[in-house]
Amino acid sequence: MQIHAGLYKGRRVKTVKNAPYRPTTSLVRKSLFDIIGNLQGKHILDLFAGSGIVGFEAASRGASSITFVESSMRVNSLLKINGSFFNQTSFDYIKQDATKFIIDCEKYDIIFADPPYEFDSNETFVSNAIQRLNKDGILILESSIKDYTSSPYRIKEYGDTQLTFWRNK
Repeated sequence: MQIHAGLYKGRRVKTVKNAPYRPTTSLVRKSLFDIIGNLQGKHILDLFAGSGIVGFEAASRGASSITFVESSMRVNSLLKINGSFFNQTSFDYIKQDATKFIIDCEKYDIIFADPPYEFDSNETFVSNAIQRLNKDGILILESSIKDYTSSPYRIKEYGDTQLTFWRNK
């Protein structure tokens, strides 16, 4: 996987075979960053971080800090290795279940979450995550195609992948 734009454009992010995560595709990432726009000075939370490609892309595009939350020790180790190649951004690596972390963490400007497609607690998770956003912050949830009871302001579909956006007004 490769960073698309910004300071680290072209830099590759290492991953492992038989990884316990499903990386966000290049097309979905490009669209995601086109939609959210300028990241200068933003504090980003990457939940269910997996390869960290979304967080690393955000760092390349000017985000001032990225917090990666991933429950796997092996994946966290790889995140730290990949993060060592980025020296302009503050990174935090949290080994914890994302659904527990989001309940009382600090607030962020942008929260990106990519839970497993079979994840069945989306409604509760979305409600908790919106409360952890700064004013005008954005929550983006990558999932299979689903409907939500809390009204998103935007939905984009890419095959069987859906990006759903909420804003904390």
